[in-house]
This record gives sequence, C-alpha cells and structure tokens, in this order.
Amino acid sequence: MYLLYSLAYIVALIFLLPFQYLKRPKELRRQWFREKFGFFDSSLLTPHSSLIWVHAVSVGEIMAALPMLKRLREGYPSKGIILSTITDTGQKVAREGAPEGTTVLYLPFDITFIFKAVLRRVRPEILITIETELWPNIFRVFKKYGIPVILLNGRISENSFRGYKKISFFMKRVLSHVDLFCMQSEVDAERINSLGVDERRIKVLGNFKFDTRPPSEIPFWTEKIKGPVIVAGSTHGGEEELMTSVYSELKKDFPDINLILAPRHPERFKEVEELLRSKGLSFVKRSEISRLMTPDLRFSGTIILLDSVGELSAIYGMTDIAIIGKSFKGYGGQNPLEPAYWGKPILCGPHMENFPFIKDFYSEGAALEVNEEGLYPKLRELLLSPERAKEIGLKAQQLYRKNTGAVEKAMEIIAGYIN
Repeated sequence: MYLLYSLAYIVALIFLLPFQYLKRPKELRRQWFREKFGFFDSSLLTPHSSLIWVHAVSVGEIMAALPMLKRLREGYPSKGIILSTITDTGQKVAREGAPEGTTVLYLPFDITFIFKAVLRRVRPEILITIETELWPNIFRVFKKYGIPVILLNGRISENSFRGYKKISFFMKRVLSHVDLFCMQSEVDAERINSLGVDERRIKVLGNFKFDTRPPSEIPFWTEKIKGPVIVAGSTHGGEEELMTSVYSELKKDFPDINLILAPRHPERFKEVEELLRSKGLSFVKRSEISRLMTPDLRFSGTIILLDSVGELSAIYGMTDIAIIGKSFKGYGGQNPLEPAYWGKPILCGPHMENFPFIKDFYSEGAALEVNEEGLYPKLRELLLSPERAKEIGLKAQQLYRKNTGAVEKAMEIIAGYIN
C-alpha cells in the first residue's frame, strides 16, 4: 500500500509541481523548490548539539503552536528548533512569530528518499506534528531512524474521519509509526482510537488555542475608526456577499457603523475588492491606510478590507461584535477563541464542525449560533443592547481562561522524549 501511495504521490507531484512553483512570488520560488526537495542550509543548525523538529501546516496551526514553541525555547535554550510549514502565509507568520533562533523551512515532499537524505544531514531528537498533519512516508522514515514522532493538539474533523475510515487498513499502518497522540477532546481521542490506535498511545490534553495570546497591542490605525465596529473574520467564498448585504441593512439604523472584512486567504483579497467595487460600497484597503494617515483621518460608516496577514487576532480587541467566517457556507468554521480572549461577543454560522468545543460556548451563553437569515436581526439586537453584548463577551472570556493549560501538559510529555 505504501508503494501505491508513493507512486500516486509522485505522479500527482509531476503534474502539479509547475503550477505550485509558478503560483508563488518570485522571491520565494527558489527557496520553496530547494526546501521541498530537502535542500536547506544545514549550517543554520550547527551551533546546536541537538534538534527539535515541529511541523505546522499553515497560519492556524502555527498560531496554535507558538506558545509551545516559546516554552521550548525557554526550557531548552541549547537546542535547535526547526519549524516547517506548507503554505507561504504560514512561512510569513512563522518567521514573524517564532522565537529567536528557530529555523523556518518548507516541509519537504512526502517522498522516502528525500527524507532519508534530510535525516542523514540533520538528526532531530523528535518530530512534533500539530493537529491533523499525517504524512505516511515521513512518519515511516523517522521511525526507521529511531526518532520518536508525536502528534500534539490533535483533532480529526468529521469529514476527515469519514475519509480515513474508508482506508482504515492503510491508516492503521500509518498511525502505527506515531508514538503518541495528544488529542484536543474526547471525541478526537475516540476517532483516532477507532482508526486502530491503541488507547495506551492516546491522551487528551485540551486545545493549544486556549493558550494562544494575541498581540497585546491593538493596531494603531484602528484608533481612527469612529462608531460601532463589526469584524467578520476569516471569511470564505460567498460569505463576503452575505456580510456586505447585512452591513448595508444595518447602516439604515446605524449610519456610522463600520465593517472590517477579513478574507481567510490572501489570494482572495483581489476577488473581495472587486466584489465591493461591483456593489458600489465605500471601502478602504488596510494596505492603503499608512499612505492615507493624517492627524485628522477618520473612518466612520465604512468598510475596511483587511488585506494583510497576522493582524486579525489583535483587531478583535477593538471590535464590538465578532462574526466567525467559514461557518455560514458549510466549510466547518474558523477559530472563535481570538475574540473570546478579548471578551467580545461572538456570532457563528451553523457550520462550526471543525471546532466542536463551540457547543460549550453555546450552552454557557458565551457565543451565539445564527443562520444567514438570522444574522441581521441578531446583530441589530446586540447593537441596540450593548449590555447584553458585553455579557456574552465576558462569558466567552471566562470560558477561555477556564480551559488554558494544554501547552504545559504538552511540555511535560515532550520532556519524556528528549534529553
């Protein structure tokens, strides 16, 4: 089965490699190509006697891993840390947020001979993979070289679980190369167990994202915003149309209301900009604010298109109401914990399948679930009842604080695998 997987992977790579190469900015192409084939500057690692390799696919996983990475640097200052990612945005966030001395790389392709060559040059003490990153050949090669592999902050969405069950005979072999699975919840633990992992290799630690601390400083430019603010964060295709339509209705009663619209993927910034223009809506792009900045600049009754990466978590700190994207069009939701950290009222669509803990927020009155038709009346209700909105936000903040501690539990486990 490994042979079939490897052949299929290589065939797909041959067809997709040119597209993947060309879609990247020119300044990243050479680095991406070299590192994906396992060629990176190992001299960056020579000052360290030993290494810890952490893999986090993209922005969300990296943001979740940052508290652990900082604890690793504090607890093991003499060790080198490799942080690998898949996406370009993940690279950017990793380079900006990872602790000093972290070597940030693209994860090489999941091809056996590539990783054998990598491990002949660098020999980490452990591979830590974050959330749902399961790579058959990588895991097998690390195991062959006697390097422990652990999965932290693990989760398996319902859709992924259904897919894995169809190839459970293969997944059981893949998962056998992982020494320990530290899952976010009992549901995740039950799913990994049903895929053939012995319960003795499974622990439930909670969710790293409860330990994530957004930047303490809210961006300076938000001081120029006057009037109520709604942040629609990490929106996906189709949701911007919904948010702007609801916003236009709200403006009839709240003419000074502002909407900060934050598409999830940078490659969609232009698409959303064109949507706003086609609807004749007044808006300003975040990327233009520095150029426009004057002492008397004010934003009121407008839309701000957040065409930047890494600011959203801090911007939640100044909103009046947070709307969680990827939850209205059946995509599984986005992280609601960033506005919860700031004590902000949270509205979610009916599709938060990737964040099962949201049910605890609903039951505690710490977040509200609405469908597309209910979004406008609920926003209007909260804008007219600021005390009610504040109460919801405080409950969210309390629940957030109650669930911290997963990173410290993970550090205790990591200590058992490294010297």
